[in-house]
Amino acid sequence: MFRRATSSLVARAAANTRRFSTDVGAPAAAGSNFEDAWKKVSPNVDPPKTPLEFMKPRPPTPNTLPTKLTVNFVLPYSSQLSSKEVDMVIVPATTGQMGVLPGHVATIAELKPGLLSVHEGNDVTKYFVSSGFAFVHANSVADIIAVEAVPLDRIDPNLVQKGLQDFTQKLNSASTDLEKAEAQIGVDVHSALNSALTG
Repeated sequence: MFRRATSSLVARAAANTRRFSTDVGAPAAAGSNFEDAWKKVSPNVDPPKTPLEFMKPRPPTPNTLPTKLTVNFVLPYSSQLSSKEVDMVIVPATTGQMGVLPGHVATIAELKPGLLSVHEGNDVTKYFVSSGFAFVHANSVADIIAVEAVPLDRIDPNLVQKGLQDFTQKLNSASTDLEKAEAQIGVDVHSALNSALTG
């Protein structure tokens, strides 16, 4: 009985399989209905672009294990890495440090404040990221989107120590929930900065 039930479920799941979003090319630009409506309301302003307009079709998943990982690392205001081929990336996921190599299984990981390192041969470039997401695709492409990122060598350890002390003091003297939450965020970020600099 159990075998028939599981084989029935597996057969249904196989019939309903969908392709990964990375296997599908970017959809066509926004329809002309939206643009026409926009021009009626704001004739002198160009219509906004949607994220779909910026998406490029991903290459198909290769049959053999690639030797390099293609990384796109972007911030809201700039691109740190664009289609950079590297050996490995280590991201500070909320579940712990996550190493991404070529051929990594498709994954979405939320980032926490911590150290992101990009390994290219013997060269390692390190960034401190505040938060964001890492999207690892089945075709050995990793898209890392961070709210804020700073190269580790541009961070002053003395200012980090001072910030940690200030926020710890604010946390101890906080009287409202809002003050406690703001101080706790400051303590968490400065603790992660301190760990990144000393680790």
